[in-house]
Amino acid sequence: MATVLTLFPESFPGPLGISLAGKALEEGRWNLEVLDIRDFARDKHRTVDDTPYGGGAGMVMRSDVVDDAIEASSASPGPLLYLSPRGRLLTQERVRELASGPGARLLCGRYEGVDQRVLDARGVEEISVGDYILSGGEMAALVLMDAVVRLLPGVMGNDDSAGEESFERGLLEYPHYTRPPEWRGQTVPEVLLSGHHEKIRRWRLAEAEAITRKRRPDLWVAYRAERKQGAD
Repeated sequence: MATVLTLFPESFPGPLGISLAGKALEEGRWNLEVLDIRDFARDKHRTVDDTPYGGGAGMVMRSDVVDDAIEASSASPGPLLYLSPRGRLLTQERVRELASGPGARLLCGRYEGVDQRVLDARGVEEISVGDYILSGGEMAALVLMDAVVRLLPGVMGNDDSAGEESFERGLLEYPHYTRPPEWRGQTVPEVLLSGHHEKIRRWRLAEAEAITRKRRPDLWVAYRAERKQGAD
């Protein structure tokens, strides 16, 4: 169950309404509820923000309005997550945790963000989808939801493929090839045509390790450390 608190409810389900995620939504394999934060404004102009104390550019979402929206979603299951560039980086491990749980409530900020007091009072978990800035939390929420939904039972066409993807084993994914066997002078690696499953498995692991070591040294160090600990 995903519950989204946003100023732009029309953003959802967005791309999650198509392909496998959309089909799963129609089949009830996951559920989506969207709350318009502006519905909890306290004046006829439906004001949700105000100027920041201490000065500075931009506007800040009001604590009272946001808190009322959060309270209205209190019966929805799962942790309350605030999509924020200063949050803990979203990892595949956290995605798996969310996928195995009852759901989550996703608070989407706008402008300069949300009044800190409501975040503190509600014990909100802040999550970032990367070291860059978006116009608001909606796109980040869609990223998180997509990552979680595809791990739910019955959503992906081949559930076994999830275990082979990047980050699932602490490695980036190995290269893929399909027909035609020769294209612009480039051929498919011979081992993939051999039909020898163990050789293919070893080749794929070696490729994944080489790519990870080259492109993500941080992941490679963690992977080596985990393997060493397992060996010990």
